[in-house]
Amino acid sequence: MRIDILTLFPEMCYAYLSESIIGRAREAGKVKIECTDIREYTEDKHRRVDDTPYGGGMGMIMQAQPVFDCFKALCEKLGKTPHLIYMTPQGKTLTQERVKELSRLDNIALLCGHYEGIDERVIEELKPEEISVGDYVLTGGELPALILADAVSRLLPGVLSDDECFEEESHFSSLLEYPQYTRPYEWHEKIVPEILISGHHENIKKWRRRQSLERTAKRRPDMLEKAELDKADYEFLKQLK
Repeated sequence: MRIDILTLFPEMCYAYLSESIIGRAREAGKVKIECTDIREYTEDKHRRVDDTPYGGGMGMIMQAQPVFDCFKALCEKLGKTPHLIYMTPQGKTLTQERVKELSRLDNIALLCGHYEGIDERVIEELKPEEISVGDYVLTGGELPALILADAVSRLLPGVLSDDECFEEESHFSSLLEYPQYTRPYEWHEKIVPEILISGHHENIKKWRRRQSLERTAKRRPDMLEKAELDKADYEFLKQLK
């Protein structure tokens, strides 16, 4: 899979994309993530990509021309039109289900706004999918784009050591993850649950399932509506009420 990030700050993005699991996945060719500097496509001799908003107001607006030309150049380079996503707080909130759907695509492009946003005309022209990472506002779209790139990349084959690394995580199956423990066995007079050192894998699996159900019921009961539950799960949830 290939992910392209259209941004005014490619080095900022590469700093994150070169580290840890995503960095190793890129080096191993499990995912290709490239950043394109929108500023390279401005027609302004001073490399400006923004201007004051019509109608007045605070801040600056990214101009349509550099954004449009940047995306069109990417399409020509790839020989196709990738699925374009505009990272904006006005978009639909990102979910794990949407992440899974996006991970099945061959190529996505993430458009990062900055300042007070992007000229609406280029948004209307390119018709990107609009995605938000939460009901708050950041200084730019780079962090949301990195969140999406990370979430999608880790679902790709070979990026994580085993599919179970993400299949049991919070939100993947519409349940929150069970609590985790490591050495030492006792810390601050608190000990690891005995079941986890019993060596009985089936009982451990059952305990973890119930912990996930209980956490989800208490913290995010709305998620249970989408979770795949069996008869034993429903019986356990009844006992919690």
